[in-house]
Amino acid sequence: MATGQFAFASNTNRFLACEPLADQPFAIAGVPYDGVVTNRPGARFGPQAIRAASLMLCDGIHPVFDVSPAAHLGDALDMRLPNASPLPEVRRAIEAHAAALMAKHHCVFLGGDHSVTLSLLRAAKARYGGGEALACVHFDAHCDTWSDHFGEPSGHGTWTFEALQEGLISPAHTVQIGIRSSGERAAREFVADQGGQIFTARALRGLDGAGLQPVIDAIRARIGQRRCYLTLDIDVLDPAFAPGTGTPEPGGLTSSQVLTLMEALADLHWVGMDCVEVAPAYDHAELTSNAAATFVWTYLSGEVAKRQRAGG
Repeated sequence: MATGQFAFASNTNRFLACEPLADQPFAIAGVPYDGVVTNRPGARFGPQAIRAASLMLCDGIHPVFDVSPAAHLGDALDMRLPNASPLPEVRRAIEAHAAALMAKHHCVFLGGDHSVTLSLLRAAKARYGGGEALACVHFDAHCDTWSDHFGEPSGHGTWTFEALQEGLISPAHTVQIGIRSSGERAAREFVADQGGQIFTARALRGLDGAGLQPVIDAIRARIGQRRCYLTLDIDVLDPAFAPGTGTPEPGGLTSSQVLTLMEALADLHWVGMDCVEVAPAYDHAELTSNAAATFVWTYLSGEVAKRQRAGG
């Protein structure tokens, strides 16, 4: 990093201070929508907070993958969405934006609340599915498998149920990590009942580093090389690591656990990622946005390293 380019003296609002999106292989785009949250609003401001936090990553060279994604990445800024419109209309707009980006780039999306993931999966299935449902790795405190949202047909807690119902993701290739919130058994165990796998936060207590290897092996065996989408709700972290979110749940994962899993699973056939539910108004010392930026950077670094090994 050159003199005068300290993170606190920012002159850019782009992730890793990368260039505006043109023909780079990887794209960042914000999805600033939080119209169907059930508790605290504010995730519409998450994309900009994550971008600002990413500037602390300096030259962006990852210590595990030994690459920086910055030169391979373009920032499309935030989608312009009809935020005051009904959810189906907003979702159609998100899907259209995402489809256009996915046609040319490998994309990471910054949310926004978790309802946006359904639109992103619709676009990803159309682009990458090839007639086959995608695999999905889902980091979250909440199962998001409710069939309605407190009497409303859809929201940020229904997208997994809807994605499975629509055939966007394969039940047998869906893995949930960090689930721990209250909820009826039918919702909590829905993915497992459909043939998927759930690693609850309780089951992961005290496991990190080599202790997570059986979990990593099980996920890799289940997903195989099926095309896979990664969705990471920042509330998978314990509120000690991520207070800035709309529905914090005590007893969550550590940043170290999430990074261990992401680094080890970088060799899966990822087709895209989102990081959602960062609500900076409730953050402290930028803990949440820093964690989110690090997770996104880790994902991108793994993908760039994989592409370089393949000669692409």
